[in-house]
This record gives sequence, structure tokens and C-alpha cells, in this order.
Amino acid sequence: MIEERYGLAVERIREMKNEQTAREPFMDYFHKMAEFVLMIDEVRDKLAQGTYWDRSREELAEENRRLYEDILPVAYEKSYANPSFAVRVLGDEYGQLLSFLYAELRGSIAYVFERRTEYLDILFELLIEIYNQFEEEARPDLGRIRDSIYWYASDYCDVFVADRIREQIDPAESFAADIIMKESLDNLAYLYKFGEYISENELRTARHLNELPEEMICKMADVYTEGYRIGFVNTGKELTKKGTVEIRYVLGFERVIRKAVENFEKMGLKPVFYRSSVTALTKRQHLKSGYYGAVANKQYEYDHRNDQAVFLDKKFMERKLEVIQTTYEHYKELAGKYAGPACIEMFGEEPFSPKQKEEVIKLSGKQEELQLKLQSRQSQITNQYIRGDERSFTIVAYPVPEIGERYEEIFDEIIRINTLDAMVYEKVQQALIDALDQGEYVHILGGNGNRTDLRVQLHELNDPQKETIFENCVADVNIPVGEVFTSPVLEGTNGVLHVSKVYLHELQYRDLEITFSNGMISDYNCGNFSRELENKEYIHDNILHKHATLPLGEFAVGTNTTAYVAAKKYGIEEKMPILIAEKMGPHFAVGDTCYSWSEDIKVYNPNGKEIVAKDNSVSILRKEDVSRAYYQCHTDITIPYEELKKIAVVTRAGEEILLLLDGRFVLPGTEILNEPFQEFSM
Repeated sequence: MIEERYGLAVERIREMKNEQTAREPFMDYFHKMAEFVLMIDEVRDKLAQGTYWDRSREELAEENRRLYEDILPVAYEKSYANPSFAVRVLGDEYGQLLSFLYAELRGSIAYVFERRTEYLDILFELLIEIYNQFEEEARPDLGRIRDSIYWYASDYCDVFVADRIREQIDPAESFAADIIMKESLDNLAYLYKFGEYISENELRTARHLNELPEEMICKMADVYTEGYRIGFVNTGKELTKKGTVEIRYVLGFERVIRKAVENFEKMGLKPVFYRSSVTALTKRQHLKSGYYGAVANKQYEYDHRNDQAVFLDKKFMERKLEVIQTTYEHYKELAGKYAGPACIEMFGEEPFSPKQKEEVIKLSGKQEELQLKLQSRQSQITNQYIRGDERSFTIVAYPVPEIGERYEEIFDEIIRINTLDAMVYEKVQQALIDALDQGEYVHILGGNGNRTDLRVQLHELNDPQKETIFENCVADVNIPVGEVFTSPVLEGTNGVLHVSKVYLHELQYRDLEITFSNGMISDYNCGNFSRELENKEYIHDNILHKHATLPLGEFAVGTNTTAYVAAKKYGIEEKMPILIAEKMGPHFAVGDTCYSWSEDIKVYNPNGKEIVAKDNSVSILRKEDVSRAYYQCHTDITIPYEELKKIAVVTRAGEEILLLLDGRFVLPGTEILNEPFQEFSM
């Protein structure tokens, strides 16, 4: 029946391409949509006939470009996928809604490669339904168009949302796994089989990995998978109770991923791969999660980050939550076997600072509240079936070729950084912790133009012989090695955090300043835009994630001076991912603590002391009302060493113990951390 419906939909759209029944300027839009749909149908036919892959890699690259060309930067200014262009040509509200429709239709690229005919049919029928309204009236009622989109989202929530959950926990969903494990990785044409946009970054990454000796690939995979295993050991969680590991990565890394899958299988874990979402029904703003290729146009992704505003209301929220609950209940055995994500991130692309556009779809104040409530309740349901105190994760990062001409050299340097001797750092970091454990608070003062002046309040120890405030991070879940961290006491944590330039969640911030009052954000600003209102909105949307405020969930001292010097040596400081950048100076995370959903699990440092600073006055609210305890976000902000005047521990007796002065470690026992600085003078 689905095949029949699909065939009828395509035939109707084929007629649409040649009709003039809708008035201009709308007819041009529908002609363009019809052309896109027929291109997708052409791909589907060739895939079904088996002829799609009977082409050279150059021909496949051209076909890949053709699928994505309408949103590539060179064409985007005159694409209906661009809300600014759509609004200019079609009018304010028509332009927004029809640009939304095109963004949803573009998900067809992923669906056609995955052979999801039902998904294609759903989208094509939505296009026809809205087109019919423009045939009936020159300017159809906007409410009818919105209703069509709303019922698309509501009616098919139990398809898109339910399938999304299953994809994250069921190893039988093997579309990507089959490519990774069965294709010849020597022929880079395999990359086009995912249906993602493939740039030179993915091709050159795969090519470079193919050139590395097998022992190096094994070393990279071993660091990744062993970090995952140790994460369970260090937190006392039983890995043997689990059966699946979710693998997240950017395309091009298949040779390492294949070896990692073999390692995980030896631990009794089957891999789960799922594509980063391509529909507003399941996306979270512009953020990527799962596997994905190149981002064809980051401005396009940013422009459509709030598209769910077209259909988000209380009724839809309840509908989506019902689907989530029902799906998890149906697959509760699979959910219980889920061990957590293992992530390989890529970095090195040019930092992106988006244009703020008036024409994009925005959430209303009421919708922002609903979105936060939805995220909170969804997190609670997920934790009911995938318990936070039973799962773990690991994360590691490598550069993409776009990082610079010395890509291969930088890549090898990052391998070295990711495999530094953890035992050396364990001893040095323990010296820092011994000093920090004596403190009432830590004073962080900026220098060289940095305006940071912040007091971070520390937990009090009841038994210093057996307890500690800071965790000694020695490269298990969080690779590479190089930090000690804690959950600060909010009350008494006051002052200003400032950094001249930082890259967070794929977005660049310039002159970022955040003020804390009793551990909560009380003010914020940056210098990205000329208008203060735009700067505040940018931070509110992308750092506070639309919350009115956030707590300081983590304070850490990064110790990986090797990574810092490497970044300086190659001039890639602003391209370093937060995973490494957070180890290159003190960092401060706004949002949930590092221990969210697992605060009651006992965690110990290598010296046997129990880490007791896992809660704050917000997270402890979970014991009364879990919806008030978590924000579902955690954003690390690092001050680089050269912007530091000092970091000092202040004891209850008022004594000051210096950890860093003028960007150098001065605490006895930490001097070895200054050795890499000899290669580079600030």
C-alpha cells in the first residue's frame, strides 16, 4: 500500500512541475519543490535497479553535490531553503512556512538512501496537500497551512519519533553498520553510500587513515574503547549487564570505527549507529548527534534551528511525550541493554559566527517554556529506561583537513596528545587536588586584558583523610588526560568570567562575559554583533539554551600544557574542540554538573579518596522534584593560560596557596607542566 501511495504522490508531483494552477510568486516555489522531489525519485529508481553505484567516484561526487547544491553557500542566497529569500519573494508568513516545508523535504535525501519509502510518501503527500490549497485560492488561509503542518507533525510523531528512539538502542538497525563493516574502505566511493554531504574533509580524512600503519589504527581504537571500559570500572558500574554501545562520529573515520567495533564486541557490546536527525520533529536546534557527514551550510542549519515553533504547543508536547513513553516501554529490554555513547568528534573547521536573521521562525516565550518542559520530561523518561547510574560514555577528538596545510602533522600530534602517559598526570594532578582540598574558595583572576575576577566556593570536607573535592581526570571517559574538576558550591560563588574568544557548540563567541551571583548567571554579553540585544539573544539561545539562568555546574583546572603549546605552535587555538580546549586552562561549565543523573554513585580517585562534591543546591532538588534539578545542558568555557593572572586557593584561615601565576604553574609538584612552555614563549 505504501508503494502504491508513493507512486500516486510522485505522479501528482510530476504533474505539478508542468502546471501553472497556483498564482505567482508561489508557482515558482512549487516548481522548485517538484524538481527536488523528482530528483529524489530518480535516485530511488537507480538505487532499486542497482545502477546508482555503477559510476566512478568523480561521478558520484558530482551526484552528491547535485543533491545538496541548493543549500551550499554559493546558491543559498537565492534558495527557498533560506528564510530570508523565501520571505522576500513569498511574503512574511508564507515565506516562513514554505521555507520550513522545504527544509523538511530535504530530509528525503537521507530517507531515499535508507530506502524509507514510507517517510518519502509522508513528506510528498504533505507537499501535495499544501499545494492543493494554493490551487484553490490565490493566497490560501495561513491557518489552513499551519494546520496541515501541525497534523503532519502530530499524526506522524509515532513514526518519526518512535523510529528515532529505536534507532538509538537497536543494533538490528544496521544501515550504517553494514557500510562500515562490509564495504571496501580502500575505495573512497563507499562514503557516498551514507547519503550525507561529502566534502574534501571526509575524503582526505579517510585517505589519511588508509595511509596509517595498522598498529596506529589499533592504538587509536584502543584508546577510544579502553577509555569507555574504564569509565564503567571507575564508577563501579557493571558493563557485563549491557549489550549495546552507541557510536557517534563524523564520516571519514570508518577504518578506526571498524577496529573499535571489533574491540567493543570483545566486551560483549554490539554497535548502534544512527544518523543525526534531519526532521524538526526530532532535531535539537542546529546541534548534531549520531553520525553525519559535512555540514553543507552552517547558516542553513542555524536558520532552521527553531522550526519546531510551527507546530509546538501543549497538545503536541503531550503527544510526543506519550510516544516517547510508549516506545521506551515497548523496547524496555533493548533500552536496559544500552551502555551509553562512544563519541569521536572532529574539529578544525573555520569558526562559524552566524548571521542573526529577522525572517527565521522563532519560538514565542510560551513555546520556549514548553520546549524546556518537553526536554526535562523527555530526559526523565529516558532516565527511567536508560538509567544514568548504569550508563557511561567516552569522547575523543581529531582534526579535519580544513585545519590547515600541515593537517597530517597536526593529526599525528593530536594522536600523541590523546595517548599521553596518564600516570604522570595522575601524580601531578594529585598535588593540585591536595592544595585545592584545603580551600574555602578558589580565586581566578584574569590578566593581559582578560577581565575575569571570580570566586568559586568549594565544598567542605568532613573527613579529609577519606574524602576529596576534586576528581583526578586521567583519560578514561574524557580523552585526553589533563584536568581536575569539581561541582562548586553555588552560594558564595560570585564574580565575572570573561574570555576574549571561544568556540562553543560549533559557534564562535567574541569578548564573552558572564556574571555569577551565588553561582547563578545574573548577566551576560558578548561582542559578536553591533546591537547588545542581539548579543544577549545569541547567548540566551545557544549557551543558556533558552533558560532564564543557569548554575555554575563545574569548575576545573586544565593541566594539558602539551595540547596548549601544540595549539599555539600550529596557530589552531580557536579551532580546538572544547574536549581538548577545556584541558588548556581553567574552565567553567554552565548548566548541569558532571555527575547529573548519577550523583548517588560513589566515585573514587586513584588514591582511594571518595569524591563528595557532586551536588549543588540545584541538583539536590532531584530528591524533591526532579524537574527542577536538571537543565539538560552543560557548556564548558575555558580561559587560556595567556589570559590568566593567577589561580589561588584561599583557605578558611585566609591563607593563599598559588596554583598558577602569570600563566605558569607554581605549586610545588606541578613544575613539570611548565616544560612544554619552553617550546613557546607567551
